[in-house]
Amino acid sequence: MKKNILLIYTGGTIGMIKSHKSDRLLPINFDNLISAIPELSNPEINIENQSITNPIDSSSMSPQVWIEIAKLIKLSYNKYEGFVILHGTDTMAYTASAISFLIQGLNKPIIFTGSQIPIGVRRTDAKENLITSIEIACNSKICDVCIYFEDQLYRGNRTVKVNTEHFEAFKSPNFPTLAKVGVNIKYSPIKKKVDKKSFSVHESLSNDIAIIKLFPGIKISTIEAIIDSAKGIIIESYGAGNAPNSNKIESILRKACKNDKIIINVSQCLQGSAITNKYESSKVFNNSGVVCGKDMTTEAAVTKLMFLMSKDYNDKKIKKQMQKNLRGEISN
Repeated sequence: MKKNILLIYTGGTIGMIKSHKSDRLLPINFDNLISAIPELSNPEINIENQSITNPIDSSSMSPQVWIEIAKLIKLSYNKYEGFVILHGTDTMAYTASAISFLIQGLNKPIIFTGSQIPIGVRRTDAKENLITSIEIACNSKICDVCIYFEDQLYRGNRTVKVNTEHFEAFKSPNFPTLAKVGVNIKYSPIKKKVDKKSFSVHESLSNDIAIIKLFPGIKISTIEAIIDSAKGIIIESYGAGNAPNSNKIESILRKACKNDKIIINVSQCLQGSAITNKYESSKVFNNSGVVCGKDMTTEAAVTKLMFLMSKDYNDKKIKKQMQKNLRGEISN
């Protein structure tokens, strides 16, 4: 049976090709993609493409564009067996995380991919990433929002960008890869918990969120200013969820939580988890009402909080949901 795959172009390095008239890189015409990459011509796969309204560098990504992507998937969901989203690498992990929360009841693959070198350059990694992403999107074994990059398939909301120079640009520090690609594609036996809810797309996000990254010598006034700037706060703490042993910081956090701020504690470390009550130095969070984000990435914590704060939930429910595993973003 012929598989129908929708390619959604959002912008980024992968969509650039060198002009024949100059050395400048120009956006590729994706209507001519098959001729540009003859390996995509396959009698068993029908590939169609669509772009967001204004393709952008991923550094300019926004919640509005995430909602546009989700709506494109919603409109085309019943027509295609899988989706491949071409995206710049800088914010790909944020976008994949956001899409995972905006869509519920997903039973098809949504694969994000991109490249470190433009598709029109001889040494590009774009062709292999794109060809393999399309092959994975044809496979009903994957019912998840994923990132495929350099022979590895990752769960999207577990992924972070770790390298700007090498082809191995992404890692999934706290969750195993879903597939490894060599001569064959070897899928992991790990199965995402089946979402029994009917397919739907949530079409709003709150950006009333800020991030505090702790560092030695951070000023109390800086912490206060950031907390005052937003309803939802993600704190990137030290190690296993630690902070300076400061009565002043604890007082600020306790006051903020009483004043309806939602504060989430995640670790700055690439691998591992924020843990409640493991060290004495975590008491400033434990005693003040800060929610432990466990092993969520910052990207997942930010987009999950954006999602939950846009729903008709009270603060107590948002805090409870932040500690629950909604889309595979947090370890049980």
